[in-house]
This record gives sequence, C-alpha cells and structure tokens, in this order.
Amino acid sequence: MPSHLTAYERNAPDPRVVERALAGSRQAVFWLEDAGAEARHPELTAPTTADLTVVGGGYLGLWAAVHAKRRDPARRVVLLEARTVGWAASGRNGGFCEASITHGEDNGRSRWPDEHDVLDRLGRANLDAFEADVRDLGLACEWERTGALSVAVEEHQVDELGEGPHVLDGPAVRAEIDSPLFLAGLLEPDQNALVHPARLALELARVAADLGVEVHEHSAVTELRTSVGRVEVHTDRAVVTSDHVVLATNVFPSLLRRNRLMTVPVYDYVLMTEPLTAEQLASVGWAGRQGLGDLANQFHYSRLTSDNRILWGGYDAIYPRGGKVRARHEDRPESHARLASHFLATFPQLEDVRFSHRWAGAIDTCTQFTAFYGLTHGGRVAHAAGFTGLGVGATRFAAEVLLDLLAGEQTERTELRMVRERPLPFPPEPLASLGINLTRWSLDRADHRQGRRNLFLRALDRAGLGFDS
Repeated sequence: MPSHLTAYERNAPDPRVVERALAGSRQAVFWLEDAGAEARHPELTAPTTADLTVVGGGYLGLWAAVHAKRRDPARRVVLLEARTVGWAASGRNGGFCEASITHGEDNGRSRWPDEHDVLDRLGRANLDAFEADVRDLGLACEWERTGALSVAVEEHQVDELGEGPHVLDGPAVRAEIDSPLFLAGLLEPDQNALVHPARLALELARVAADLGVEVHEHSAVTELRTSVGRVEVHTDRAVVTSDHVVLATNVFPSLLRRNRLMTVPVYDYVLMTEPLTAEQLASVGWAGRQGLGDLANQFHYSRLTSDNRILWGGYDAIYPRGGKVRARHEDRPESHARLASHFLATFPQLEDVRFSHRWAGAIDTCTQFTAFYGLTHGGRVAHAAGFTGLGVGATRFAAEVLLDLLAGEQTERTELRMVRERPLPFPPEPLASLGINLTRWSLDRADHRQGRRNLFLRALDRAGLGFDS
C-alpha cells in the first residue's frame, strides 16, 4: 500500500506563516532562563570524605541526596555536578511528571507482564509521594496535578484508545482542547502532573543543602578508584573518599566501562510560544490544563505554562552520527521548522502566535525504554540510567531503589525484574547509527502507512528492542 500524508502534513500551513512564527525566537531554554539557573554552589577545591557521594546534579542525583539525608540525617552526603544543577535534561524537558515508571503501560506490560500490577501500583504511589514531597518540602516548582490527554489524529489510532469512561469521541475531546486534527482522546485525570522543570531541580538542590548535603557545581568527576574498602571520587581539583557512591550521570558517558554501550543520546526538540492572550487561549479551550500528547510513533507533546505559553515538542528524535553529546546538535533549524508547522496545523486559530524560545536536549535512551540499575565496586557504587525521556517522576523512584541497593536491603523495589535484570546494550559504532536510523525510518514509514509496522520493526518487537521518539 502506498504511503500517505499524515494529518500534520495534510493540514500544513503556508511556509511563510511558519517562518513568521519562528522569526523572533531565540536558541535558549525557556525553563532555565525563567528560573535563573546560574551557579549557586561552590566548586569542590579540597579533598574531603563522605558517607555517600552523588555524581550528577539532575533529578536522580538530587533525589538520591535528599532521600539519603531524610533516611539518615547524620549521614555525610556530597553531591558533585559537572556544570550547574539541572542544566541538562532535568532543566530542558517538558515538565510531565507521570505515574508510570515503565515508560508507559504498553512498555511495562510487554516487558514485565507478571509484574505489571506491582509496577503500576508502585508508580501511582510514587506520584502521590512526589506530590506529598512537593507540599512537605515546600518545593516551589509550579506543581499542577492536571492529568493527561492522549489524542488520536489518524483514524487508525482511534482504536488504540480502547473503551471506557475516560475515552472521548471527537466532539468531547475538542471540548477539552480544540483542534480540527483531534478525532478522539483518552483523558487520564490523575496519572500526570506538570512541573516547572528547572525550578524543580533548583528547589531540590535548595532542600538538599538545607538538609546538610554539600553541593558542589563545576566539579566534574573524572574517574572512580577503589581504596581500602572505600571509593575515591576524583575531580580535576580534589578527591572525595566515600563509603558509597550513586552515579546519576544520565546521558553522559558513564564512569563505568560496562555501561558505555547501554545508552545512546537522542536529541529532542522543543518550541515555546509567547504568552497567549485571553482571546487566544479561549480559542483553544484547555480549561483543564492537561498534559497533551498524540499517539503517533513520532509523537508530539504539549502543555501550558503558568503564564499560558504553549510548549510544543517531540516528533524528531535525532541520533547524532557517532553518538556524541555536543551543543551543536541542539540547533537544528529543520526540526524546529517542522515542529512549528505541526503546531500551526494543530492550532490553526493561533496562526498569529509567535515562538519566543527554541531548544533541544539529549535523552538517555536504552533498549528497554526505562531505567536499568546495578551495583559495582563490591556493592559500593550504585547506578541507574536509560530513562528515555520520562524521568521526571521515575527518577524519584529510582533514587529510592539505589539507596536500597547500597544499603543491602531486600525490598519490594529491589526484587523487581526491572531492577534485577539488565537490558541489551546497543552495538558499537557504526552499527549503532545504522540500526537506530533504520529504526527511525521504519517508524516514520509506519506513521505514513496507517500504523503498519514493517518486518524490521516486527523483528525488534519480538526481540524486545526498539526506539522511541
């Protein structure tokens, strides 16, 4: 069957409208700029000791530090961040804090069917506990428990929504968020919250410091060495000798050789509009302020900010040749132009809206689409990575897992197959580039063929491998 145009392509606006919408945008991360995410903590310049050293100042490292001090206030905890707190994925994402700790129900069911009910329960409990932490710790992160709306924009996607009281037909979904592309939707009122990503990171760092964590920015860790039952954590200027270590370095090259092929960087692209006027917002509706996503393989995600901007991201998921994390990969005009075109196709009533910011960030993708865990150095070093873009909520859960593992505790979390088993690694270059780009091409082809997956994708499905935008 020949390929066909997607809904976004069939309804594409005039290219001049796209160009005009992007004309005043700046290559800058709105969240980081809005939060004023400059360095706030000193560099490590002298040797020290710690009960626990955390490497990485993103969500995972910050939650690990906070939880460690809450479990044992007397524990000496040092956190080392290579640049500034939250500057990478934790400050650049869409701010969707989901209940799922398995990158969605379908991924969890397909990989760990026997544990699905437990994983679902733990994920829901984690989101509730996250909300309680926001309240109890006073995290000023613009938390909104809005729920999520998944929409079908192609006829073949309607059946994927299933049946039930939360499934909305065309008029009902457009009453929630008005777009001529929305054919049906699934409203999950309690499974997602929205946060200001950069403010969440900065607030976690503030709380950590208030609890007594020694937070150091511009203190990149260069290597780990074992030393008489302890671990030496080396930076360019100093060494922390520690009983235990949490590695929370996300997409960046792992300090553990065994993990170098476990993740690859995939660049995700984002636009942010200027604040909508009252009239513009009324033309869209969105009174429930839900997180929004579509059901394509190459999907979009969207949300409102506290000042009623619209964030619009996703679709392109670009693996850079060679698999290196580089700032130059963040400026990709064709991806931002495609996003702007798809936004205007979705909301033609907003053709006079302008984008103020455009940016990108690298996602730490692994072959199981959700975090993997492990211990090394005789049980003294714990690591997690591979969140694949849904880490805002899952990192809180993962931090608890890592602390359980370091304590040698047998808990419901540590007994999960998801925690005990490692996914398959990616192949080395150039095979990684060939395989990932073939997968991306196949996913794009499926989106242009009513969702039909080709032989290559079906083989990946059977092998439990894949690639997600």
